[in-house]
Amino acid sequence: MLKLEVRPQPSKLMAVASPLLALALTVLLGIGLFLLLGKDPLRGLQMFFWEPIKSAYAWSELGVKATPLVLIALGLAVCFRSNVWNIGAEGQFVVGACCAGWVAMQADAESSRLIVVWILLAGALGGMAWAGITALLRDRFNANEILVSLMLVYVAEMLLGYLVYGPWKDPKGYNFPQTITFLAVTKIPRLFDGWRVNIGVLIALASVLLFWVLLFRTYMGFQLQVGGLAPAAARYAGFSSRRALWTALLLSGGMAGLAGGLEAAGPLGQLTPYVPAGYGFAAIIVAFVGRLHPVGIVFSAILMSMFYIGGELAQSRLGLPKSLTGVFQGLLLFTLLACDTLIHYRLRWATRPAAVTATGAT
Repeated sequence: MLKLEVRPQPSKLMAVASPLLALALTVLLGIGLFLLLGKDPLRGLQMFFWEPIKSAYAWSELGVKATPLVLIALGLAVCFRSNVWNIGAEGQFVVGACCAGWVAMQADAESSRLIVVWILLAGALGGMAWAGITALLRDRFNANEILVSLMLVYVAEMLLGYLVYGPWKDPKGYNFPQTITFLAVTKIPRLFDGWRVNIGVLIALASVLLFWVLLFRTYMGFQLQVGGLAPAAARYAGFSSRRALWTALLLSGGMAGLAGGLEAAGPLGQLTPYVPAGYGFAAIIVAFVGRLHPVGIVFSAILMSMFYIGGELAQSRLGLPKSLTGVFQGLLLFTLLACDTLIHYRLRWATRPAAVTATGAT
């Protein structure tokens, strides 16, 4: 029979191979899922793994989905490496979108394109402020940052609902819960005419480089990672756990808020109750599949974006529920957690001991 045996040292090979093995298992489970739903599994897998990358335009749409995932996951990677568990990036994304949307609504005919900078800055500051609430409660009252950040997601969604149903509601919007459509001058510049992909992709790629430098080439990044891996050693070295907490949460919130600003002034062009798209929660999976490394996050964000687009295509072409996207995301997460076990353990075949036969005295 098979049993788990502790490895003398963690396996570097499995650390790299685990995400690939998890993806393969996700595909196999997906095939079984399509069969249970009475759909052609090859057609279903085509929706998720071929249609999103089959053309240049498809890649541009992939970039639209991947940009917020990369930005949010980069901030979360800093948090998780620092042993700070920010689970509320979705709320910071929403508040960032609200702050960016407010600046966009101030634009008029005389506004210059420079307002885009202020829109993105407002988004980042809004996300930082929302994450700062979690940092404050953890710092002053030792509140659990997991619960606080998660509960603030729902507060942010209610705040958005209040604004779009109330004071920010478009008076000419036929009573729909939405703000005015932002003026063209406030829109994030697009890379190509006729395509939705915008300079957010370039911002995300630049952020990948900056976060790689921060984590692996700066003293601050060293402090954050030591505090996460060995808190006792960090205290002995004089590293401030309080500073690490604030730095990680504010940086993470700022990146989520920036993603919200790019989304509000980019593909959406206005605020509606549908701003929360689940990017903040999906980015948690992206960060871990990418091994909390900036470069790995890019590839995992592309994969997660394929799931988003594949779910939409499966809904429109195969008649499947859009929630199938979440199913694939969940499968990837759980298979990754299972495969990560093999980093510290290995499977060994153990033979059963021979049965002992009792003989009676004659």
